[in-house]
Amino acid sequence: MSVRKLKPVTPGQRFRVVNGFDAITTDKPEKSLLAPLKKSGGRNSQGKMTVRQKGGGHKRRYRIIDFKRDKQDVVAKVVSIQYDPNRTAFIALVEYTDGEKRYIIAQNGLKVGQGISAGSKAAPEIGNALPLSDIPLGTIISCIELRPGQGAVIARSAGTFAQLMAKDGKFVTVKMPSGETRMILSGCLATVGAISNSDHQLLVSGKAGRSRWLGRRPRTRPVAMNPVDHPMGGGEGRASGGHPRSRNGIPAKGFRTRSKTKNTNRYIIERRKK
Repeated sequence: MSVRKLKPVTPGQRFRVVNGFDAITTDKPEKSLLAPLKKSGGRNSQGKMTVRQKGGGHKRRYRIIDFKRDKQDVVAKVVSIQYDPNRTAFIALVEYTDGEKRYIIAQNGLKVGQGISAGSKAAPEIGNALPLSDIPLGTIISCIELRPGQGAVIARSAGTFAQLMAKDGKFVTVKMPSGETRMILSGCLATVGAISNSDHQLLVSGKAGRSRWLGRRPRTRPVAMNPVDHPMGGGEGRASGGHPRSRNGIPAKGFRTRSKTKNTNRYIIERRKK
C-alpha cells in the first residue's frame, strides 16, 4: 500500500495526498451483493434535522458484508480486493467451494487466490476467523465480536487491530485499538491480522469540495455563534469562548462521558489513555 502526492496543477491539488490503490484488483463490484443506500440528510422520520453537518454527497450502493463469518469449516478463495465507498477499509470478495460469494473486510496481506476459512478447525493465519479461545496469545486480531454470534463490531476500520493478551477460564483479555484492556467471552469470533488500507491516516483531502462529495456539510465554529445557539457563543469582540463544551453543555477535551454504573464496566481491566 502506498500514497501519492499530486502535482499542484490546481489550487485544490497543491496539498492533496491520495491513495495509491495498489492493493485494489478490480473496480467492478459484485452485483449480487449490492443493496440500495438511502440518504437521510440528518433528518428523522418527521423531516426535522436531528444531526447537523450531514447532507449531499455522491450516490452510493451498499456492499453487503459478512461480519458474522457463520459459514464455518468451508474453504473460500479470495477472488478480488475492492474499494468500498461506505468504509475506510478495503473489502475482499470471496467464493466458497459451493459457489456462494460473500464480501468480507480485507486484512493486511490478503492476496487474490488465497484460501481462507472460519471456525475452530481453521489455522490461525491471516484472513481466517476463529473463536478467541483457539487463537494463540500475542496474535494481532481484528473484526472482533463482543457477544457470540453477534458479528464483528470491534476493529473494523482501516489499519486498526487489537492484540490477544491472556486467557482465563471462559474469558480472554484483549488490548483494544484505543489502548483499553478488557475481557471478552472466549467463544467470540475474531479474524487474524490487521485491517487493510493502513495508509488511510496519511490522506489529505486538499479542498473543501471533497468533504461535500463525502456528504459532509460545513461546520460553524461555536465561538462564532450567539449565546442562544451555543454555550461558547457570544461575548464582546473576539472572545475566546470559555470552557470547551458541546452544544448540550457537556465538557470536551478530557471529560469522561462513560456511565459509572454501566454494566459492562466490570469487563474493563484498564481504561484507555487520555
